[in-house]
Amino acid sequence: MVQKYQSPVRVYKYPFELVMKAYERRFPTCPQMPIVLDCQVISDEELDNGAKRNTSRRCTLAVEAPYIFKKLIGVEVVYFIQHNYLDMANRTLTIEAVNESFSSRIEIFERCRYYSHPDNPDWTCFDQTATLDIKNFFGFEHSMEKMGLKQYTQTTLKGKEIIEYFIVELKSEGITEVPRWVPSIDANTSPVAVKTDIDKSTHDILLDGDFIAKNLGHLSPMQESKLLELRKMLDGVDDLAKMPSYQTILRFLKARDWHVNQAFGMLCDSIKWRKEHNIDGLLTEYKAPSVVINHFPGGWHNHDKDGRPIYILRLGHMDVKGLLKSIGTEGLLKLSLHICEEGIQKINESAERLGKPVLSWCLLVDLEGLSMRHLWRPGVKALLHINETVERNYPETMGRVLVVRAPRVFPIAWTIVSAFIDENTRSKFLFHGGADCLHMKDGLEQFIDANIIPDFLGGPSKTLIHEGGLVPKTLYKMNSLEEEDEKKINAEEASAIPHDHSSLYKSVELKTSYTHEVVIRNDDPKSVLTWDFDVLRSDLHFTLYRTTKELPQKNDSAVSYFDLSDFVEGDNYFKEEPTLICRHRESVQGSHVMNHTDSYIMHWFSPTMGTDGPAQLNYFYEILSSVNYKGSMTSLQSGFSSSSAASSCQSR
Repeated sequence: MVQKYQSPVRVYKYPFELVMKAYERRFPTCPQMPIVLDCQVISDEELDNGAKRNTSRRCTLAVEAPYIFKKLIGVEVVYFIQHNYLDMANRTLTIEAVNESFSSRIEIFERCRYYSHPDNPDWTCFDQTATLDIKNFFGFEHSMEKMGLKQYTQTTLKGKEIIEYFIVELKSEGITEVPRWVPSIDANTSPVAVKTDIDKSTHDILLDGDFIAKNLGHLSPMQESKLLELRKMLDGVDDLAKMPSYQTILRFLKARDWHVNQAFGMLCDSIKWRKEHNIDGLLTEYKAPSVVINHFPGGWHNHDKDGRPIYILRLGHMDVKGLLKSIGTEGLLKLSLHICEEGIQKINESAERLGKPVLSWCLLVDLEGLSMRHLWRPGVKALLHINETVERNYPETMGRVLVVRAPRVFPIAWTIVSAFIDENTRSKFLFHGGADCLHMKDGLEQFIDANIIPDFLGGPSKTLIHEGGLVPKTLYKMNSLEEEDEKKINAEEASAIPHDHSSLYKSVELKTSYTHEVVIRNDDPKSVLTWDFDVLRSDLHFTLYRTTKELPQKNDSAVSYFDLSDFVEGDNYFKEEPTLICRHRESVQGSHVMNHTDSYIMHWFSPTMGTDGPAQLNYFYEILSSVNYKGSMTSLQSGFSSSSAASSCQSR
């Protein structure tokens, strides 16, 4: 496999002629490059009355390789042929080098260029490319490729330092200026057009060390190479309306662990998606619906200590079901994308204001009020779809996620949701599980200045973020649907749950005074029982029981197990959750940690018949194994804090 290296543009803030004078001092050897043992000139010619000079050298390099490789190849030095093409009129130097040693086994090609800066003639630019193709090297091809490219990138770091060193040396000798080349008066030559081989596309993608330090942060030489390689690949993309910024290209590279081809495919897909959905116009064209303005508990609030814009989401106050039934999944997705576009804009503004790299934003999630109603299955499906879209098209824009006031039920939610979040994104989550605002405020101050901690978290700063709360059902677009339509929707929602099951929700009718009971025989202590059900037509009572007795077969749904004479509450059966009165059209979600190896019974009771007939119950339950549940707890152990778990039964 051919290994490639592409450098960013280095900028020397000296004229081309002075840089060339310093460059000549590198030969035949220089102390800063001990690997170069000697360079012998094998040809040297001047052309066009001194306007051009072509020089070829044979360079001897020491072999920097482990002892075993030196023994295999049987040599201590290798030879390279270097060709220099200097054009003083156009102020360019092109250097090409190929290996002479082992040329049948290894092909190495390097091309470097010095040229006058296209915007400032008193500065000089330098860039380089190299390829390494090891065809046959005693079975060690892959190892040699990795070692060779690593050593090459290390030596490139020294190149700029060497030029700077010799320029300082020239200045110490009183040489601070070298006249530009001009043709002699009596020379019989036509005027030379000042033209370099640096085309417009290269000018457009000029990337130098100062730009990297100011806008992208620290990158290794190999990372710089991959960044420029991906940027040049985008020149071949058809119908590219606007070239992505270097910051955007860098984010996609990081998201694909610096694999250029994978990042290219991901970025091209995102460019196509942006065009198809007119994402570039979202900031100016999006108008938030009134239900979002009045009931969505999120907004921007200052910056963290690293300069990242902070977005606050009071998720525990968010009525996911109400928002989805009011604006639908696409409406919630558009809102999320608008937030992401705002985030990019605010990141750029922060970087400009601070004069340093800011590449991501910070999310502060307040979970006060979170309950199992937030795990309404269609809502989870919609949020996971939104998260997937965001991760595909806005990778590495989330720098840190601070989760505060995580309630006892949170690890259950995290178990279900975290499996669908990218591992790199999960690593950015920092948790605080307590409700003590004072203690939590101390933890937040690691990341946020004390004076901007929101007042609802014990700080002094007021926010304009809406409190959220339940969305009135009068705003539901589904509100006028008849019962049969709602049953159909429930069935569709159930089939779309992000678990590979079919027909998850079961439907039963309960006449007056009838019960419906589901028995769960538990043999996995510390596993978690979760449930989700909808009550249609009339009201129902729901209770979770536990019994230590063997349960007989029961065929009469009008009779509960606990109506039998041999069941005594507090002796052989226990009420694990208090009875919950569930009203017509309510959705109920809950969970319980099953600590005992007994039978647990989910019990629904119909006290009265509604005007439309028997009560209708659509229900689903799931058991999270203790291994998975404990795994979710382990994943919450972070540098900020962690959550704890207990039972929960909530409704909306």
